[in-house]
Amino acid sequence: MEGGFISEQYLEILEKVMHPTVRAYGTARTTSRALQVFQKVQHTATEMSMMTPSIDLSSYRDQHFKGSRADQERMLHLSTTLYVGNLSFYTTEEQLYELFGRAGDVKKIVMGLDKFKKTPCGFCFVEYFTRDDAEMCMRFINGTRLDDRIVRTDWDAGFVEGRQYGRGKSGGQVRDEYRTDYDSGRGGYGKIVQQKMLPKLT
Repeated sequence: MEGGFISEQYLEILEKVMHPTVRAYGTARTTSRALQVFQKVQHTATEMSMMTPSIDLSSYRDQHFKGSRADQERMLHLSTTLYVGNLSFYTTEEQLYELFGRAGDVKKIVMGLDKFKKTPCGFCFVEYFTRDDAEMCMRFINGTRLDDRIVRTDWDAGFVEGRQYGRGKSGGQVRDEYRTDYDSGRGGYGKIVQQKMLPKLT
């Protein structure tokens, strides 16, 4: 911006995004209103970037990873696989393909299973063909709803056989051992609470 005028580039952005009469403000040297609108554009863009989920690595690291921390970090940065949590026990593989396929071509989905019952226990692994598609998933599917639950995705170093089974003592996920709330989508109360309730029911 020079000599009190708004540049053509700024005017084009303003006209397209915010206000149809900005050009009149700019060309008439009445730039104060145009500046306010432009600042609003900048503020809105900042808010939108803050609302977009991050594709950066989280602080979580799988303690059962077979290899060094450096190996894990390298694989996470190159991975096309995502860990998906907070699923309903009733969510099907077909539903997952339909949802995650919106971000790109899905190579494989591995359902998380109760290690004793071999039934779904609320998580899965989603592998894409490319890193770009996996990043699209992190941006636009992480935090959305499936079966009335908020889907949580995180980078994974890559699925290996055996990781599809829950690590809790009762066969499911550890989180479902200790939950004290009632969650109809994840088997009711947590396993420890259920065990305490059994004597009262018999």
